Amino acid sequence: MLALTDKDIRTSFINASRKEAADLTLPAEFDSLDWDRLDLLGWRDPKLERRAYAIVPTLEGELIGILFRHPGSRPRTRAQCSWCNDATLPNDVVLYNAKRAGKAGKNGNTVGTLICEDFECSRNARRPPKTWYEGFDVEEARLLQVAELQLRAAAFAVQV
Repeated sequence: MLALTDKDIRTSFINASRKEAADLTLPAEFDSLDWDRLDLLGWRDPKLERRAYAIVPTLEGELIGILFRHPGSRPRTRAQCSWCNDATLPNDVVLYNAKRAGKAGKNGNTVGTLICEDFECSRNARRPPKTWYEGFDVEEARLLQVAELQLRAAAFAVQV
């Protein structure tokens, strides 16, 4: 992912008001992020505990910022993240809801998805997978995991 500025982030939101975008708190480690190891930027707002954000690049290179609402509850069973699709997650997965962009969002329409609670998807997708058989190309499988994460996150962003 290319390095983003504060302005890039605040102007990318498609389902947030100008005030919501202006009021967001950037991640604490924003100035030291390793952009080369990120496929998307996601974080929970430290000042507003039930609010989270994701900046997702589309396949065309456009940035789509999504404002999420954390429901405040957790699934009763172990859920699988819809973005990184990791079955051996080292973290919690929650249902995040996002107001749709435009008129649909103003009418109250939302879309939800199960995502790693603290947006660890890029790190999870970069973990080497198990070696399933002799000759299994672990690096190729890891690159495929990263590419699939990018596709699934971008597809959700377009849905919003």
